[in-house]
Amino acid sequence: MAEKKRRARGEGSIRQRPNGTWEARFVIGVDPGTGKDIRKSIYGKTQKEVRKKMTEAVAALDKDDYREPCKMTLGQWLDIWCKEYWSDIKNYTKASYAAHIQNHIKPCLGAVKLEVLAPHTIQKFYNGLLEAQDGHEALNPKTVHNCHGVLHSALEKAVAIGYLRSNPADACTLPKKTKKAIKPLDDDATALFLGAIKGHRFETIYLTDIFTGMRRGEVCGLTWDCIDFKAGSIYINKQLQKERGPGGKYVLPTTKSDKSRVVVPAPFVMDALKAQQAKQAEWRLKAGPCWEGDALGDFVFTDELGHHLVPDTVYRNFKRIVKAVGLPETRLHDLRHTFAVASLRVGDDVKTVQGNLGHATASFTLDVYGHVTDQMKRESADRMQQYIEKIKKSG
Repeated sequence: MAEKKRRARGEGSIRQRPNGTWEARFVIGVDPGTGKDIRKSIYGKTQKEVRKKMTEAVAALDKDDYREPCKMTLGQWLDIWCKEYWSDIKNYTKASYAAHIQNHIKPCLGAVKLEVLAPHTIQKFYNGLLEAQDGHEALNPKTVHNCHGVLHSALEKAVAIGYLRSNPADACTLPKKTKKAIKPLDDDATALFLGAIKGHRFETIYLTDIFTGMRRGEVCGLTWDCIDFKAGSIYINKQLQKERGPGGKYVLPTTKSDKSRVVVPAPFVMDALKAQQAKQAEWRLKAGPCWEGDALGDFVFTDELGHHLVPDTVYRNFKRIVKAVGLPETRLHDLRHTFAVASLRVGDDVKTVQGNLGHATASFTLDVYGHVTDQMKRESADRMQQYIEKIKKSG
């Protein structure tokens, strides 16, 4: 009996299935164990569709670039990505990623197979997030950008592993983020605020915030080992955060940018911190054996028993103060903006301000506070005009 002719690698056939769909079958190689052909099938709604898919697959075989299509869904891959590839991500960031996945990405795209996840499918998902539907409010552009960041990272890892040839999220168009106008306190409002906090139990923490530009978590997480009174400097290397979810504990992760920085505030701030240290020593003496301290660290700003302050409590007290003096719209974060604007107006260069604020780049600082430099340019032009007028008169 004649030996059955073996099909060549890449050779295939196309047939219509009983349910009306089409199937292309082709050989991708030989099983070394059995010596039999290894065949794969590709399915589609039309003959033209499967022929195109088979042609592409055979071309990839010829280049030794063929990859077996990934059968898992996006939801399954996201579960794997979360479990196996998040070891270097901060806990707070993990919670944020997980919320975007569970609340937005999985409900809409979780059942889609990775191999058929197309750019237009993701684009439709993003567009839908911007619209109110099915009882859900429309999301703002910033949240859509955040969802994209999570999804893009997950798909990028799928590309690196070999589950995808390219990242379908690369081709998506994101909505333009609406930039919130910053509202720093002007000189009058700053004076009003400083008068209002005089004698308040959180006076020193607010003074430190407004004259160093530290973030809320950074100033609440400040410990005494980071204060150098001799050098007149503050070392900022961490922030106080509460883990998301029920029963979340307070932790001290690194700063938002993961980079530490040293700021040299005005002597006025260092004097206020010395007074805070003396006050804390009095509390410790008065509490005696009842002084508990804090397991997380030796905090600068504490209650009378040495426990760290709760950032939300600091915020709520701040809101009551600014409301009482007629500044109800002022946010605690506006103290940081106030410091940045004041620094630029007194002549600090942008690079110095960037370093003090802990921004990644000077261009970001300029993007946020560019209007201040514009105002400084106008003031400079006015001074030059006055100088010119003076010279003209003297001539």
